[in-house]
Amino acid sequence: MVTFYVNHNQIKASKGTSVLTACLNKGIYIPNLCHIEGDGIPAAACRLCFIAIEGKDKPVAACTIKVQENLRVLTDTPLIRQLQKTALRLLLSVHKVDCKNCHANKRCELQRMARFLKVGLHCKPFESYIPEKEIDSSHPALIHYPQRCVLCGKCVRTCRDRNQNAFLIFAKKGFQTHIRFFDGLLNNKDCLDCGACAAICPVGALALKS
Repeated sequence: MVTFYVNHNQIKASKGTSVLTACLNKGIYIPNLCHIEGDGIPAAACRLCFIAIEGKDKPVAACTIKVQENLRVLTDTPLIRQLQKTALRLLLSVHKVDCKNCHANKRCELQRMARFLKVGLHCKPFESYIPEKEIDSSHPALIHYPQRCVLCGKCVRTCRDRNQNAFLIFAKKGFQTHIRFFDGLLNNKDCLDCGACAAICPVGALALKS
């Protein structure tokens, strides 16, 4: 076990554990979207899990730092909170906020972060850019709501790790980036019987048709 400090409180965690996992396991919430517990290589894609570490000049992503003996971490400095609020507001500027009609309402990670950071879901600091992307119901078992997707990549990684094939992939680039089903595998039984991608989606962008 390794002993380190978070917000001046002593914490113990297994060697090799990321700071993000160690904190979450101890009930210390750090905003995050792309974290999957047990993932060998962190995606570090959402840029929300920033922390400050004593001796480092700049904030770092908590998912990329392993616990070390006597490591001293701060999760709630003014700079950290400002970075997290800005990242959340940017996400909301490209997210269609329609909570009452979303099956993830009341268990959505964006709602949780907004409450935690005291950021309104309908805040207007950035110009909204929500492309007119149609709901994709081409999959026999799943529905994709692209205007809800935050591109965290959890569905793609989970699909790849469970099935050794990517039945879901990223398509296009920039503001046009989106998740799509891989056409050649739509009727693959492993995909039809799985549903892990919908279960792990933090914002209700994927749903089972049943």
